[in-house]
Amino acid sequence: MVHETFYVEIHPIHPAMNYRPLLSATLFVSLAPLHAEDPTSVSDAGRWSKEQVQGERPAVVTPPGHTTAAKPGAAPSDAIVFFDGKDLSKWKGRGRKDGNDAAKWLVKEGYMEVQRGTGVIQTRDQIEGDCQWHIEWCTPAEVKGNSQGRGNSGVFIGGYPEVQVLDSFQNDTYPDGQASSLYMKSVALVNASRGPGQWQTYDVICIREKKGAEGKVIQPGSITVLHNGIVTQFAVQEGGKQGAGGLQLQDHGNPVRYRNIWARKLVVPSVAAPGK
Repeated sequence: MVHETFYVEIHPIHPAMNYRPLLSATLFVSLAPLHAEDPTSVSDAGRWSKEQVQGERPAVVTPPGHTTAAKPGAAPSDAIVFFDGKDLSKWKGRGRKDGNDAAKWLVKEGYMEVQRGTGVIQTRDQIEGDCQWHIEWCTPAEVKGNSQGRGNSGVFIGGYPEVQVLDSFQNDTYPDGQASSLYMKSVALVNASRGPGQWQTYDVICIREKKGAEGKVIQPGSITVLHNGIVTQFAVQEGGKQGAGGLQLQDHGNPVRYRNIWARKLVVPSVAAPGK
């Protein structure tokens, strides 16, 4: 390694300049050239072999695009898109006697809207194992009613309690019935609601129950909810006993809108049985 040394002389300032004199000093500066890290040198003092690095390196995922009031962001590169604003081909509604189970909600301008009396709609496919769901929703801009009669709907992920959808902006109701509460199970940690007519987001993390070799539960199922980026439910141990589940959206008679619905399978590290 080649070092370059520079000498800098600092002399006293002349007394006539009315400055406190400085001591004469020589400053030694050693500049060593920076070396680019060898891409094969990733062992971190021997903790990781090259083979381990290749096997454990996280997969690259393009993150979701930025959602605005006017336009939803693009889904992550590894997401399964269930609604992109075009049609309801990946959804089904109440089956009729003629066998037609097509979802009957309105699709318009990139969103779908509850049509009163048409009933719950649900995804045709389910997600196996642990997963992340992203749902964007909007209650009517024109406020009608109060409490549970104002912008009411609900999100049901197979095997978990209902995540309440409601216009909870300056709208008092019972605690487990406000937006992002788990209905009849868990009150939201905070009220993170935006105003009527504004798009809001739910990001829901679903961890499925895990069992050991003897069939004993070593990790209970849990659900975490982020409402507009704020944690409102954290690892609540309710549900998750099913190994898979789809998504249902509730028709509660109010014209609530939904858009940009996608899910990701999660690769959560396995949990060791107690004592292992």
